[in-house]
Amino acid sequence: MLKAILYDLDGTLANTDPVHYQAWQEMLREYDFEIDPDFYQKKFSGRLNVDIVHDLLPSLTDAEGRDLSDRKEALFRKKAQQTLQPLAGLTELIDWANRHHLHQVVVTNAPEANAEFMLETLHFTQTFEFVILGDNLAHGKPHPFPYQTAIERLEIEAQNAITFEDSPSGVRSSVAAEIETVGVATSHPPEALRQLGVAIAIEDFTDERLLPLLQSRLG
Repeated sequence: MLKAILYDLDGTLANTDPVHYQAWQEMLREYDFEIDPDFYQKKFSGRLNVDIVHDLLPSLTDAEGRDLSDRKEALFRKKAQQTLQPLAGLTELIDWANRHHLHQVVVTNAPEANAEFMLETLHFTQTFEFVILGDNLAHGKPHPFPYQTAIERLEIEAQNAITFEDSPSGVRSSVAAEIETVGVATSHPPEALRQLGVAIAIEDFTDERLLPLLQSRLG
């Protein structure tokens, strides 16, 4: 029986990957490091910043890596401020979940400042019961721990939840936590998400297959 909907943040509540890509592109040019969209999808999407920076620029000290990450996220927030919009159908899904008295939480690898910025900009500051931040845990995605933490805090079983995720990292995290997962194909092709074990892959929350799937889980 469905009791909770768990949402990723970037690429799921809003299509932020184009803005993140631009911000990373600008920042990495300071280090003579050029990226293209394919490289971004493989090496950046859904991962913690600390892991991204360590992999790409291993010569940086921890302090230098944090500085790069902080400046990149500030640039992202500046770029996204005027363009951020909820993914199509999201507001209607949230209303539907509220009518059925379902828990709704966010589980993200995004830095805390970004999570606060996005929820405020999207007018969702009062929408979700809580936000799980991978940065604050022993393990972020793709480890299952963020989603395990969410269902433990909700005091439910994995089979009582469903997750929306756009990145391979996030899908792996949710699937490994044994939660039914819906792929949101904003940043990766539907087939790539299906291969990782999602129940269905949707372009946005208006997909006509979504509501029947959720209703079938209500019990």
